[in-house]
Amino acid sequence: MATAWLLSPPEVPMQLHIENRQKLIKSLCHASSTPLHGFVFLQGGNEQTRHDTDHTEIFRQESYFAYLFGVREPGFYGAIDIASGKAILFAPRLPAEYAVWLGEIKALSCYKERYMVDMVYYTDEILKVLNDEYQGTGKPLLYLLHGLNTDSGNFSKPAEFKGIEELQTDLDTLHPILTECRVLKSYLEFCLIQYANDISSEAHVEVMRKTKAGMKEYQMESIFLHHTYMYGGCRHCSYTCICATGNNSSVLHYGHAAAPNDKTLHDGDMALLDMGAEYHCYGSDITCSFPVNGKFTGDQCLVYNAVLDSHDAVISSMRPGVSWVDMHKLAEKVILESLKQAGLLVGNLDDMIAERVGAVFLPHGLGHLLGIDTHDPGGYLQGAERPKEAGLKSLRTSRDLLEGMVVTVEPGCYFIDALLLPAMESAKTSKFFNRESISRFRGFGGVRIESDLYVTSDGCVNMTKVPRKIHDIEAVMAGAPWPIKKTVVFENGSS
Repeated sequence: MATAWLLSPPEVPMQLHIENRQKLIKSLCHASSTPLHGFVFLQGGNEQTRHDTDHTEIFRQESYFAYLFGVREPGFYGAIDIASGKAILFAPRLPAEYAVWLGEIKALSCYKERYMVDMVYYTDEILKVLNDEYQGTGKPLLYLLHGLNTDSGNFSKPAEFKGIEELQTDLDTLHPILTECRVLKSYLEFCLIQYANDISSEAHVEVMRKTKAGMKEYQMESIFLHHTYMYGGCRHCSYTCICATGNNSSVLHYGHAAAPNDKTLHDGDMALLDMGAEYHCYGSDITCSFPVNGKFTGDQCLVYNAVLDSHDAVISSMRPGVSWVDMHKLAEKVILESLKQAGLLVGNLDDMIAERVGAVFLPHGLGHLLGIDTHDPGGYLQGAERPKEAGLKSLRTSRDLLEGMVVTVEPGCYFIDALLLPAMESAKTSKFFNRESISRFRGFGGVRIESDLYVTSDGCVNMTKVPRKIHDIEAVMAGAPWPIKKTVVFENGSS
């Protein structure tokens, strides 16, 4: 059942964004051998309409802008004076009819108070204000955001406004420094991610309790979305929900438009639910796997425990300085050991690892950075090369862990014909497969277990609070209580 405190989502302190701006300015100044003058200048997101219609999609702020300013409205710009640290917002000048259709036109002073910035002007005043506030010589210098997102392969869009060509611009300096600022989370950021984890964990438990054979996959998604919005105030999810059952659970990014969570649940199916709520743009990313009927079979126990042992082994090994590539290899090794012990694989374990047999069962990366984006940026430092081996090439980061990172740990074991059949025919790998044992898992689907971890000075904190052990899952699905303890208190800064 929902607990009362979740009915009133916490107020988010704007101190969080003040600290983010201060962190950026300190990092910029530290990176330069000479004093910097000019402005960090970002453009917020704009509302988008559906194709050629006037239907406006629900707005979600651009992530870098959200990180620095916390502004929830579209059409804003933001500047930070590097010399003084002063923050300036530029709000769109709204037409009079806005008040008729969309509500009150707020005074600039309201934005100044709400977002705790030093000055607020209109967007048509940008050029004049920047010229007036600039403390350097010559034309004002703007540090614009432009750089590669190593996850998507897309480039961030530098700000544009009328008259920008009259100013100096720098497209190279800001992106790597601001991205690195986002890699390490402050205490207040941790609190937001923990809150998103708490309500998402509770919602996953609610789904477990209500799942029954005969339902549709989208009904599980609906339960999750309702719970996180109704009781947690989370209007957005961190990503498109994956609600996969049966063989669909071997489709890594199931739930997209061509596979819209619409299969009927059958008695004996495993469910793989990858869903996470977002609050104030900060997200969660949680995957639970369980049998639709609430009782694990022997084969389901075999695969589930292989993944759980892998998940737990990685978490036990995480601490600052540990290589994430090594963590992925550890996850693979534990899964291969379990499959060999169960008789699905045969032969020398080291030889299997050398031939990348682990990637047949775990083709995606072990995890990724998490924050304002589900796949938070900064996974690859400038100049770093992605691994090229099967499985490892899908890693979203190859970095060593640092204190303050939030990282997902999401090992999986899948029986994907597109990978399994070629591996069983390959001259290099066919000898490792017990064909008779493997054959009974054709159509099984897969298991993934995903938790969100905050890296501490000597280990990590698991922010995700769902039942993981088989006896706990079965008990919860039979109606046993699973309380989610409150862990986030913004008012006094304690937890």
